[in-house]
Amino acid sequence: QIRLVESGGGLVQPGGSLRLSCAASGAIYGINVMGWYRQTSGKQRELVADISSGGRANYADSVKGRFTISRDNAKNTIYLQMNDLKPEDTAVFVCYVDLQYSLVGAACAGFRRPPGCDYWGQGTQVTVSS
Repeated sequence: QIRLVESGGGLVQPGGSLRLSCAASGAIYGINVMGWYRQTSGKQRELVADISSGGRANYADSVKGRFTISRDNAKNTIYLQMNDLKPEDTAVFVCYVDLQYSLVGAACAGFRRPPGCDYWGQGTQVTVSS
């Protein structure tokens, strides 16, 4: 079973910084992409940033220039450096992993996507307030 362990959330003042970590463990056959989503009450979960195993990253427009996502493929870990935090960044940040292959060896790419290809963490609270 795949597990995602998140850390680094907390309370910070506007303009401050936090660094989130997400480590994936278990029977991982290969990672396609890992990323961070965030969710506030009454709103849909939205992508903050993600990064492929090859290093391609993309960001939500609202965080470009402030957040940086990085990875350590050997540790199956991603990081999100968040600078110049704003009150509107307050949310539960949830780690996501999309695998290259399911735990039974089926390819996850393509239109015939099998079960067991994506996993979500429990989330870590980020609160930006004075």
